[in-house]
Amino acid sequence: MAPVSGSLPEARTAYLLKQLELALRARLDAAVRPHGLTVVQYTALTELSRDPGISAAELARRSFVSAQTMQELIARLEQQGLVQRVPAEHNKRVLETTLTERGERTLHASDHEVDEIEQDMLSDFDTEAVEALRQALRSCTKRVRKGA
Repeated sequence: MAPVSGSLPEARTAYLLKQLELALRARLDAAVRPHGLTVVQYTALTELSRDPGISAAELARRSFVSAQTMQELIARLEQQGLVQRVPAEHNKRVLETTLTERGERTLHASDHEVDEIEQDMLSDFDTEAVEALRQALRSCTKRVRKGA
């Protein structure tokens, strides 16, 4: 779309997504901080809740951090009593990470506030539009990953 004479060109979609990411990250950080969490820790707890015992490498990928950073993060969460690591039944050298009861309570308390942020963010959309947006974002992510 050509800009109207004297007006600024439209912002790129990638730029708009980055603006959303930064604004959302700030709100999420403020929401989980009172629960003693960072956004990355919250993400890790969420993924552990969805998939208990997930490998640290997969947890790192899903939490958008390096494997080394995830190892440090898991150690910190374990010190806080939010997760526990136990040897896997199939291989005692492999440690499976799961939420503790305290971790589940902390996640649940944080989820309430994160839900409010998400509801506020999507309040201008009906259910069908939200699902269409979610599908469009999944599709965009898939295509961008394919090109990498």
